[in-house]
Order: sequence, then structure tokens, then C-alpha cells
Amino acid sequence: MSTPSQTLTLPSAKPYAFQFPLTTTALIIIDIQRDFVDPGGFGSVQCGNDEIFSRARAIVPTVRKVLDVFRSVGGHVIHTREGHQPDLADLPAAKRLRQISSPHGHHTMGIGDQGPMGRLLVRGEYGHDIIDELTPWPGETVIDKPGKGSFWGTDIHRVLLARGVTHLLFAGVTTECCVTTTLRECNDRGYQCCVLDDCTQGFDAQQVATSLDTVSGQDGLFGFVGTSADFFTAINESLTQLTPPATPPLLGDDGLPPIGELISRYKKGITSPAEVVNFVFDRIEKYHATDPAVWIHLETREKVLQAAEKLASRYSGKPLPPLYGVPFSVKDTIDVNGVPTTAACPQYAYTATFNSPAVQYVLDAGGIFIGKVNLDQLATGLSGCRSPYGITHSVFSEKHISGGSSSGSSVSVGAGLVSFGLATDTAGSGRVPAAFNGIVGFKPTKGTVSAKGLVPACRTLDTITVVAPSVPDTRKVWRIIARHDPDDPFSKLPHTLVTWKVDFRGPRLGGFTFAVPPPSSLEVCTKAYQDLFSQAVQLLRSCGGRLVEVDYTIFEVAGDLLYEGALLHERMTCLGLEFLQTKLEELHPVIKALFGGALEKPPSAYDVFRDQALQIQLTRKAQQTFDTLRGGIDVLVVPTTTQHPTIEQMTADPLRLNSKLGTFTHYANVVDLCGANVPAGTYIDELGTRLPFGITILGGAGYDAKVLDIAGVAEATFKEAFAKA
Repeated sequence: MSTPSQTLTLPSAKPYAFQFPLTTTALIIIDIQRDFVDPGGFGSVQCGNDEIFSRARAIVPTVRKVLDVFRSVGGHVIHTREGHQPDLADLPAAKRLRQISSPHGHHTMGIGDQGPMGRLLVRGEYGHDIIDELTPWPGETVIDKPGKGSFWGTDIHRVLLARGVTHLLFAGVTTECCVTTTLRECNDRGYQCCVLDDCTQGFDAQQVATSLDTVSGQDGLFGFVGTSADFFTAINESLTQLTPPATPPLLGDDGLPPIGELISRYKKGITSPAEVVNFVFDRIEKYHATDPAVWIHLETREKVLQAAEKLASRYSGKPLPPLYGVPFSVKDTIDVNGVPTTAACPQYAYTATFNSPAVQYVLDAGGIFIGKVNLDQLATGLSGCRSPYGITHSVFSEKHISGGSSSGSSVSVGAGLVSFGLATDTAGSGRVPAAFNGIVGFKPTKGTVSAKGLVPACRTLDTITVVAPSVPDTRKVWRIIARHDPDDPFSKLPHTLVTWKVDFRGPRLGGFTFAVPPPSSLEVCTKAYQDLFSQAVQLLRSCGGRLVEVDYTIFEVAGDLLYEGALLHERMTCLGLEFLQTKLEELHPVIKALFGGALEKPPSAYDVFRDQALQIQLTRKAQQTFDTLRGGIDVLVVPTTTQHPTIEQMTADPLRLNSKLGTFTHYANVVDLCGANVPAGTYIDELGTRLPFGITILGGAGYDAKVLDIAGVAEATFKEAFAKA
């Protein structure tokens, strides 16, 4: 079934028609667990009346129909389960004791007591799980909540933000308790909410009616109340208005389709993972004649075909995971089990014994690993010209640099050899090459993607990143790999990450504030880059952006810390001081010059502590810049880099040009920002070559979803403007 993109309407909703854009709407199914709708569970104890209790089960067929339709149009689905840790450490005494302590009540059993389906409301027990009819599909989120609401002790708000959700349709049990408690929490955070009244039920008819009246009362105090009949009609009408899509062409010269379209083709049986694998390897073999330096390790076609066939067999007749059959590359600083990790330095090479968590998450989601790609040696540089495995070039020009250090990652995506790449970004290594190859490069907040299994460039700054052709594809992959890792000491605890109120209108209609560097800071850019950046700023203002001024010196000072302060020596410590001292003469000449000079001038302890204190001060000031509750901006917009050198220019002046290229990228991780490069036009250089230009949209720590929201609007606006030009 095709996905309707327009705004849908439930015309008979109370207090008035509920409108929702399907692409940013989630169906949230609250607590339809065995413990709440099957006999012998906690719900039957709570209710105390078998006849009344059976009504909760009666909504399941309707909920199932809504869920089936929602899945068929690619909607976001969230399931919740109420329950507690086996040791009940997360169970407040008030919740545990209040009802069973009632002198005239009917609660003879409490949470944690043994029931017919195991201990009541305890995670891992049979009764705790969602009923078979509504079993979550791969890629659907399950929120395990210890409370009646869904926000205490969970990351549901960040889950919704990550998906760009603005509207919620509610189903589940019980209406008077967990459903409307969660709805009220969502209302406080800015979501537009609608309960489908025939998809929810409770244990007290009067309380159910009163709860729904309260939601929609007073002109929509907390939200809307609608019906599944209106929902089905809205979906059907929207589908009939769509122009029937032409039969998708077979894979061809245009390369791989977007991830969503590729998954759709798999579902319809138009293509298979094996066919895609053969297509990918055919393109790789053909592109080798254009650029032989992309890959350091390429899996054999036969091995990948076996993986594809195994994947197809595993999911035959079953729901497909979100990256089913999607081919991807991995930067050769990220561990893949059984594959050598070289960091483009043969002297450093080792064979990995496990998958990096990011790689494992992608494989678990159905991704197909193709191989490991080239980079600037030891992930040091922004050029793509510092590897013993050869120099890659931009997909736009064989004379111009690919950018680095994630050179092979960006070329493999820009050339259409894979659907996305896992790369890294310490000082701009994911953003600069993305800009030079006309793709999206997203650097998440450091500490939100596990760095376990990553060769460290600078451990306190390293970030695994995503490069992909578009913002939507980038976002799909980021959502899968961005998970807290308790085994990574640099991983941020989820509850420490910022959240913010939602504007259900979205950035284009709701608006956003952004700042840019002052004119004096932009003078480092070429004339073509300055002109294209000015054009991008005007386009951002046309799609909801409001330009404001900020103190940009914070970021310039932070950028200087990366290579002119003690952080360079942290980089060397991470790589191994003994390794650098004993292998220095064997390294790439530019890497040798950089580290050799630093070895001769070690910082004093005073220098280290001075720089640490300055970094902390600058980070605090930078984060305040993005605090919109205190007059801050939503995003900072900068040219991703300053110019696009030729390979000849870069090799002739490698250190000075590299520093220049990092003018707008070096500070991001130093002061804990996240950011996305977005293609923002092309230009003709003095050699007559058409080259790409990119801007980076930066946000404060944890604002990844906001950055991607605005990046998505920017990407669409740029494409529309350039199509008309």
C-alpha cells in the first residue's frame, strides 16, 4: 500500500475535527499486555469483576485493524508495557502498598506476587508481555515503563523526538489510568493527541466516560477524542487521491533507491536482497576503474550473497526489519568481527573479534555489510589524501579531493555503491567529505552512539556518524545506532540528555531561530562559497527560519583548542605513545610531520589543566547559546568548509589547507555539538568543473532530532529551489 503524505482528518472528533500529518504521527498502544487483558493477570485483580474485565479484551480486534492499517502505510508504532524490575527496585512503596492496604478493598494480591502467568507486573514474566495479536514488529518501539504514565523512567520523549513525531493516536488500556495519564504527559510536551474511543477501555465505565470527556472538554483541554471508523475512512480517501505509482524500474544507472523505497520493493517482491547484492558488486567493479582507492577490505560477492540468502530465508513470510537487505559500508576504524581493522595504517592493523555495537545494531536491523572503506591514516585529516591504500577523489571530479578522514565512506555513498555508510567524526571527518561528495553527513552528539570497537582518534571527542544520500535515510540509520552503552565509559546516560517542547506545526510553519558566523569569519571562504552560503541563508529564511545574532567567538576559540592545544596530545595518547614513537618513520609523511612535531613539544601539566578548564568554560557557554528557554537559538548554520581544493593543491600544502578546511568543523565536538551537512547547491570552479557545496546545521548536545528536523526542511527547500532554477 502507498503512503499518503497529506494531512488527514477525523471529522467527527471531539471537540472539533482532528487533523494529523501521517508522516509525523505515531500510533501509541498503551499496555495491552496479558497482565491487563487476560484472566489471571494484574488487570483482573485490579478490576475485581470478571464481566467488566472482559470489556478490556473486547477492544483488541479493533485495535488490531487500526494497527494493521497503520503499519501498511508505514506509520510510526509505539507499544508500552507497564512493569517492574524483578527485584522491584523501581517500585515505589506507595504504589506497592496503597491499594492492597485498603481496609474495604478487593485487592488481595499486589505487584510482584505470584499469579497464574507469573509474578504480577514483573518484567520478563509471561504475563508482562504484549498479547500475541499485537506482537510488535521489528523496528517498532516497545517502552517498558515503571509508572502509569509513560515518561517516568523511560526515554519515550526522545524516542518520539528522534522520529520527528508531532501527533499521536492513542489506543490501549486502561482509559482512566495509563492511557489518559500518558496523553496528559504528551499534552504537556506539545504533542497533538487524539484517543480513538473504540480502541480504549477500562475497568469503570463511568471513569472511562469521564476521562474521555475530560480529554476533549473545555474546547480540547488535553486533546481530541475520535473513532477508528473516521481513521479508516481518512486513510482510504487519502489513498484514492494518490496518483497510482508507476511500476518501479529495476535497479539501474540511477543507483540504489532510498531505503524506504527499497524496503517497499522487497515487500512487494519486486526485487530481492540477492539481486541488490549483485547490483552493488557490479557497480563497485565498474567504479573501480574510476576510483580504485575506495575500499580497503571488500567482502567477496559469494560471501555477501550467502548472507543475503540467509537473511531472506530468516524473514520469509515475516515482517521485515527496518534495514532489511540494505547494503552499507564501514569506515576502517570501526570493528567488524573477523575482518582486519587497519585505520589505513598497516602497522596498526589487527583482526576484530567482535562487531562494534553500531555495526551489530545495523546487522540486527537487516543491513548487509559490503566492506570496509578507505580513510586518512589514523583518522587524522580532512583531505582523503593521507592513506597508503591510495587517494580517493570526489565523485564530482577526479581532480578534486574527496575530503576526509571518512573519504571512502562518503565516496561509497556518493557514487551509489551502498545505501549508507558508518563513518566517524572527531574534527569534521564525517561532515567535510559529505559536503565534497554531495551527500548528507550527520555527526550525532558525542556519547550517544557507542564508541566501543572504534579505533580512538581522540577518545573524548570521537563520534560514530552516518553518511547517506538524504536526511530521511540518515535519520533511519541514526535511530537504529543511537543507543546508550553501559560498557562504554564515554556513553552519556539517556536521562542526562536534553528534551524540549514539540511544535506540532513543524519547523516550516512553527518557525525556528538560527545564527550564522559574522562576515569577518566568512572571509576565509572562497567567493563561490560565500555566495552559495548567502543564498542558503535566504532560503532558510524562506522556510521558517529567523536569523539572529550570537557571540561566535566562543566557537572560534574552541576550534583553536583542537590542534593548537593539549587535545592533540590526547589524540596521540589514544593511539599509543609507544606506537607513535616506534613507528613514526613508517607513517604517511603528513601524519609523521604532524605527530613528529607534537612529540618534540609535549605540553606541560599546566597546559593540560589550562586547556581542560577552558574547554569546560567554552562548552558551558556554547550550550547556553542553544537554550531557547533563555533566549538561545535553535541551530547555528555554517558553511561546512571553506573551499574545495584539488588533490594537487592539497598534497602541495597539506597542513595549512587542512587547518583551513576545518575552520567550521573543528569546534563541534570540543564544545559538544551535533550537526548535519546538507547539500546546498553546486557551482562551476575555475577549472570548469561542477562541484557541490554544503552547509552544516549545528545544535547543542542532545538536540540531534531538532537538527534533523530543520535539516529535513532545509534539504526539501534547497531541492525545490534548485529544481526551479
